[in-house]
This record gives sequence, C-alpha cells and structure tokens, in this order.
Amino acid sequence: MAGIDEKLTFYPLRIAVLTISDTRDERSDKSGALLAERLMTAGHELAAKVIVKDEVDAIRKHIRLWVEDESVDVIISTGGTGFAPRDVTPEAVQPLFRREMDGFSVLFHQASFGTVGFSTLQSRAFAGQIEDTFAFCLPGSTGACRDGWDLVLSNELDSRYRPCSLAGQIPRLRHLCA
Repeated sequence: MAGIDEKLTFYPLRIAVLTISDTRDERSDKSGALLAERLMTAGHELAAKVIVKDEVDAIRKHIRLWVEDESVDVIISTGGTGFAPRDVTPEAVQPLFRREMDGFSVLFHQASFGTVGFSTLQSRAFAGQIEDTFAFCLPGSTGACRDGWDLVLSNELDSRYRPCSLAGQIPRLRHLCA
C-alpha cells in the first residue's frame, strides 16, 4: 500500500527555494517563506533561498549554480508560471531539462483543482531533472505553494514513502530504491 512507512529511516534532502518575482522582497515573499518553513518542518534542510526578477537569464543563473552545487539535491521555485507577460519561468527552466516529469504537473493540477477549481488552468506548474538535480516549478501564490508541498511534494520527497520516493533517485540516496 502506498504511504509513509514510519519504520523506515528519514533521510533529509537539501532543498533550495527560488522565488521568481519583480515585486517581492524578503519581507513580502510569503510563498518562498511558506516553502522554506514547510520543508524544514518536514525535516529537510534549506540549502539556499533567493529571490530573482522574472528574467530568463537571472532565473537560469541561479538554477545552474544550484545544479552545480553538490550541497543542493532539489530546487523548488515559486512564481512566473502563469500567463502574465512577465511570467517566463517555463521558458527559462524547461530548456535546461534532460528529462521532464509530466506526472508532477498532472498531480499538482489535480490537487489544485480541489482548492481553486478551474482556476488551476491558469498555472503552468511543471517539473523535471537537470543533470541529477530535480526542479519543481510552482505558481507564486501561497495557496498554490501550500497545495504543491502539502498534497504532492511532501510525500514524494520523503524517503520513507513507499513503494518508492523520489529521494531514492538523488545520487547520494540511490540505494534507497535498490
């Protein structure tokens, strides 16, 4: 049966949070703060937290730095996934993928539909793998980040989730799903 097996060891992941916004700063970044709080409460490590403008080059710069950094296992971004003219997160990040994770978008939209209904169609949430680093790109609203973490990522990034969690695909933890 799928779920958390409390008898197994929890292995914390090192997760970087990237807020993509032209208007947010540390005080007003509620979505990035929510993700940081949620992942640390779950027992993971906040590897880094940065705010960048909705600009392709700025987004790619931080993503590439974290992909090259062995102390970052996973990247979660918030913002820039809608249809406003400045929303460029998919255009910035998807070309970096060696593999896309189509199922994440499907599950995110199913979870989001339960809270915001058809408005979930206004999100281009997505995920994939850049080299060996997984990147999850969520919308900028705190509600969307709450749905994304609480209803999808919290389980998928928990090494105790069975039949197997994504944690087992992190290079230093590959033995978990052997």
